[in-house]
Amino acid sequence: MKSLFSARKAAVAVAVIATFGLTACQAPAKNAAASHASTATTVAPKPVNTQVTQRVLGDGLYEMAYLSESKALYVASAQSFKDVNGGMLYRLDPTTLKTTAETHTDLKNFAMAADSDGSVFYTTNSLDGGISKVDAKTGKVLQHLNFNEKAKDGDPIPAREIFLHNGLLYIGGVSDNGMIWVVDAKTMKLKKRIANAGKWVTGIIYSSATDKIYAANGGGEILVINPHTYKIAKRLTPADGKAYLFLNMAEDPATGRLFVTDDSKAKTTLVFDERSGKVIKRIEGDALGIKFNPTRNEIYISQRESKKVLQLDATTYAVKNSWSFETHPNSLLVSPDGQTLYVSLKQDFNKDSSTKGPDSVARIALK
Repeated sequence: MKSLFSARKAAVAVAVIATFGLTACQAPAKNAAASHASTATTVAPKPVNTQVTQRVLGDGLYEMAYLSESKALYVASAQSFKDVNGGMLYRLDPTTLKTTAETHTDLKNFAMAADSDGSVFYTTNSLDGGISKVDAKTGKVLQHLNFNEKAKDGDPIPAREIFLHNGLLYIGGVSDNGMIWVVDAKTMKLKKRIANAGKWVTGIIYSSATDKIYAANGGGEILVINPHTYKIAKRLTPADGKAYLFLNMAEDPATGRLFVTDDSKAKTTLVFDERSGKVIKRIEGDALGIKFNPTRNEIYISQRESKKVLQLDATTYAVKNSWSFETHPNSLLVSPDGQTLYVSLKQDFNKDSSTKGPDSVARIALK
């Protein structure tokens, strides 16, 4: 699921966009990946770890999108939240992480969703309460849509996560009385508002196994939504009397398991059985981003606090591997072939909403 300009916006971003991260943007930084081998005369050189490629890129990096048609990795940037207007969209070579194109945008960019044909992608402009549609080949912003809802202080209600299903975009509104905006992806027209979605709508996904939209919220609920009627059919909870602030979700449709992270109150990942609605497994430890990889039957979890990314066996939940970083792993993305994992890495914040340095992107070749 930390961010921005006015005192109120800075507080909202830091509290609300914990699944993203922040920073600022100059020209693309030089490749910061460096390998060091020990060279003692009596010891053979230590092998270079070629599994992980890391690059310092720029401030305010959040989610990513892989466009197969153009063979490009796009990274959304909000730039700095201190004295910087607008954001960036970086286009990277998915193998080398080299910058191949940049788009300077009027608004700050956070979450991303790509069209199935790879021609366009969408990004949320959280602090302005809207979304943008972007041409994947040129990086040109084609359309904006701002929502009308305002918070009590008059600022726009932040638009957090975005998910594309069956030609419709589902966007979560982060407010005390959250909502989900449903937008026609082709026309960029608002089609429906799903109200009473609980405090802070965070993660959103679709399950082909149940033909339902699932939306997480900061009140520890999973909303089960009928995508044909846009009605909330039921609300799943852990039913254990504990407080939760749910963030991101992933799903294994073959087994009907829904994976939900909580990086704030419970510091855990819960596994729900979609059919019974019950929690069938707890994976303890701080957990922010999460992805399920059906190709390899694996789960990946970013641990912002622990500065690690975990690779788990999706059947036994055993940790197969982990990678440690100097900064904070945030958003995750699995390549279409299931053999590569991308990670955005966030810097710490200073008290004035600036950060201690530019953010990075890591590429992990899965083994």
